[in-house]
Amino acid sequence: MDAADADRLSIIVPTLNEAAGIEHTLQALQSLRRRGHEIIVVDGGSSDNTAALATPLADRVIASARGRAMQMHAAAGIANGSVLWFLHADTRPPDDADLIILPALRAQDRVWGRFDVALSGHGLLLLVAWLMNLRSRLTGIATGDQAMFVTRAAYWQAGGFMQIPLMEDIALSRALRQISRPLALQQRVHTSNRRWQRHGVVRTVLIMWLLRLGYFIGVKPARLAAFYAAHDA
Repeated sequence: MDAADADRLSIIVPTLNEAAGIEHTLQALQSLRRRGHEIIVVDGGSSDNTAALATPLADRVIASARGRAMQMHAAAGIANGSVLWFLHADTRPPDDADLIILPALRAQDRVWGRFDVALSGHGLLLLVAWLMNLRSRLTGIATGDQAMFVTRAAYWQAGGFMQIPLMEDIALSRALRQISRPLALQQRVHTSNRRWQRHGVVRTVLIMWLLRLGYFIGVKPARLAAFYAAHDA
């Protein structure tokens, strides 16, 4: 990546009813904002006051149709940064993430990548995170929990996020992998274990494996989303 193209991040945070934690997430990003990077919060129709809480802590808060893929794609369309960084609302990145991402993209001549992930908690969750990171290194596939980043040019070259209800991160990874291998950063982003706590680690792992297997054998994302919704109640 040309050095001239690597000077600014657009940090894109999709939200839906994140009032309980959105201020904490965005407060952690203010040092990056002071260094000239922009924060775009894209809300999918929250019924709480997520948008109001986010407004003072973001450069832009926009509304979008609900669905993480649609939300992130909408924000990418208005982003000014040369690198798009997609960050979940329950994920805490390193304070100096910009000083990690931008030089690494330049030095290794890559156009996209992700962080290792750490799940809050202990025991089985440590193993789950380790396996997620190992799988990503072996396959060149990143998940949203790993805080994917991509140059704006490569994002549009790859076609952006497919407008599907699940597996948009895997679909984009596959497209980007045709352009370059991902930059697999060993620095960690810390993601909430709330999904794992809700139904238990083993059950959640099984659901994730079934969804991923279904996607790879060609089950339509809409059917996978229906399965996920039925088992996430």
